[in-house]
Amino acid sequence: MNKNCRVWATKFAEKQIKKLPKHIAAAYHTWVKTVELDGIRATRTLSGYHDEPLKGERKGQRSVRLSKGYRVIYEETETGNIVLIGIQEVNKHDY
Repeated sequence: MNKNCRVWATKFAEKQIKKLPKHIAAAYHTWVKTVELDGIRATRTLSGYHDEPLKGERKGQRSVRLSKGYRVIYEETETGNIVLIGIQEVNKHDY
C-alpha cells in the first residue's frame, strides 16, 4: 500500500527555492507534485530524478536531481499513515 506523502521545506530551503532559476523551480514543483500524488516510493523508481541515499555527514538524507547541477536534499519520516518529506536544502551541486 502506498502511503500519503506531505512535502514541506525548512525556512533555509524556502529561501533557496525562491532564488532558483525558473526552469529549476518548475522542476522542483513538478517533483513535489509527483511525490504528493504518487508517493515517494513510486517517485524513486523514476530514473530521471536519480534518487539516492547520501553518505557521511548526510547519512539518513536522500538526494534528487532537478537538473545536472541542482539537487534537492530531503529526509523522510513516517508518522502513522503519512510519510513526511522534509526538504532540507536545494543547492547547486559542485563537480
